[in-house]
Amino acid sequence: MRSNRATVRAGVSLAATLPMLAGALALGIPAAHAAGHPGRDLLAGTRPAWATARADQGATSDGAQLSARVYLRGRDATGLAAYAKAVSDPKSASYGKYLTAGQAQARFGATRAQVAAVKAWLTGAGLKVTGVTRHHIAVTGDVAAAEKAFGTQLHDFAKGSKTYRAPASTVSVPESLAGAVLTVTGLDNAPHRVTHDDRLPPPDTVFRNAGPFSSYYGSKIASTLPDAYGTKIPYAVKGYTGKQLRAAYGAGTRTGKGVRVAITDAYASPTIAYDAGTYASRNGDAAWKTGQLHQVLPKKYTNTKDCSASGWYGEETLDVETVHAVAPAADVTYVGAASCTDADLLDALGKVVDDHLADIVSNSWGEVEAAQTPDLAAAYDQVFQLGAVEGIGFYFSSGDDGDEVASSGTKQVDSPADSAWVTAVGGTSLAVGKGDTYLWETGWGTEKAVLSADGKSWTAFPGAFTSGAGGGTSRTVAEPAYQRGVVPDALATADDAAGNRVVPDIAAIADPNTGFLVGQTQTLPDGKKQAYGEYRIGGTSLAAPAIAAVQALAQEARGKAIGFANPAIYAKAGSKVYHDVTDNPTGSGLAVARVDFVNGYDATDGLATSVRSLGKDSSLAAVKGYDDVTGVGSPANGYVESYGRR
Repeated sequence: MRSNRATVRAGVSLAATLPMLAGALALGIPAAHAAGHPGRDLLAGTRPAWATARADQGATSDGAQLSARVYLRGRDATGLAAYAKAVSDPKSASYGKYLTAGQAQARFGATRAQVAAVKAWLTGAGLKVTGVTRHHIAVTGDVAAAEKAFGTQLHDFAKGSKTYRAPASTVSVPESLAGAVLTVTGLDNAPHRVTHDDRLPPPDTVFRNAGPFSSYYGSKIASTLPDAYGTKIPYAVKGYTGKQLRAAYGAGTRTGKGVRVAITDAYASPTIAYDAGTYASRNGDAAWKTGQLHQVLPKKYTNTKDCSASGWYGEETLDVETVHAVAPAADVTYVGAASCTDADLLDALGKVVDDHLADIVSNSWGEVEAAQTPDLAAAYDQVFQLGAVEGIGFYFSSGDDGDEVASSGTKQVDSPADSAWVTAVGGTSLAVGKGDTYLWETGWGTEKAVLSADGKSWTAFPGAFTSGAGGGTSRTVAEPAYQRGVVPDALATADDAAGNRVVPDIAAIADPNTGFLVGQTQTLPDGKKQAYGEYRIGGTSLAAPAIAAVQALAQEARGKAIGFANPAIYAKAGSKVYHDVTDNPTGSGLAVARVDFVNGYDATDGLATSVRSLGKDSSLAAVKGYDDVTGVGSPANGYVESYGRR
């Protein structure tokens, strides 16, 4: 599941003051004529909300160095959004009429003339062009040159306990370039880092689960421990395997044959091939075939300390092993970003789209919506829309901290899961019984209480909230057309009468107390040796690749790419192809018992026993119908094959 993003959450919340981002058709941020600045056009959203007069610490030194990116609008931004909507809508005559990557670039990409004009403007202002891609032009230079190019002063502003550089007014571009420039990023140097969404410790030191375990839900009852909710409770499962997840989500005989799935994360595990192969052979999954697992990696990595690079190894391992466990014949490509910054992850996503590396992309990372800015949102949406016209669907985990109040102090959703152009994947607690029988699911939300000193009760039962599936109503993204009529008005209009996007769209297993068994090479406690081991893991970092794998099965059934799936997902809402997940599926409180090593790997320092209540997700609730914990529900028998019906 997704880790806390403390580094990017510091400072003043932006959510309440960001301009609304259009949900159904908008590409990003339109330019507007700059009143009082003849010959210039404003790029709305390029001055951060935290760069206020009260926080202003004065002008940044003219000689200070910076790096920035100028994102290119392309030749037909409005047409891109319209075509992306049409090819994704089952009711449209253009549904499924995707373009190749080359066709998409030729129709919607920036022209050579646009690129040349933008480069000439930047170099003319004294900036140095350091890179040109299909999506952006990278520059470096001093503050004085940047101020000349972008028509704004750069000042230092207090943000929380620190000071960062930012534009003192909205960035502008020459009016002649308004049609060529989408937005500018990098002028503010506040951290823009995401974190992965798994509930596991970094692999620097080995992690192991202590027993006892259930092999399936309820197989081993904690008969010597106190009751919870008036009954004896089961021990947490050791970790579900692919066979159990495939049964729970109606895989049938589908394997994902002929389907390409990509996974984006930061960095790359040096032992991924060995770990994935070992895990498959030990847990009954089909063996990986030669050439079935690929990696596309950058030439070098950056920000390894700030991003806790080794912590991302477990994320990649979880994602790869989950996809293969559920869709064992799918081709899997791991695309590693050079760091955990938005800029580098945007590059990884762009690589998938530019080279059409896959039709389905799993992404188990993000940041709180308040840490996202309109300029970055525009850049993300452009990549997602280009993917949509090519028949590529993006799946993002919704977060692991419920409504985010406990972690950030503000009720909010996560980004990029809040984009109207991605499928946000929420989380559940899953009960798979004897014989791989689906029993029930709750919305994932955990409250924890520890065993009392005398072993006769749970202290302050049910305890405090620890984690849960992210969800809720966006404050910045307008309600997309596909959610209307399915998402309750009370959720859509929670912050604006006009209606906003609500997250998530669909859900799958996430609760680490009913989690997935994963295998990874980790460093042993002595710090010298490494060894392969297996442990239980969860989070919406598990839910996202699980749904991506189910979509691979569905694409096999359809016989062609599903593309951006939300219109199709919502068109099936309320039908039997979904498990309608609620927080109280059995009519009484649910909980499991967990015994953990205090030090995380052996009993040297003792054991810790706790009870984990299920279906307690902060202020969010899983109810009948659509809800902001599980969306329309989780896939049931019939979901996969529903894509094959004409």
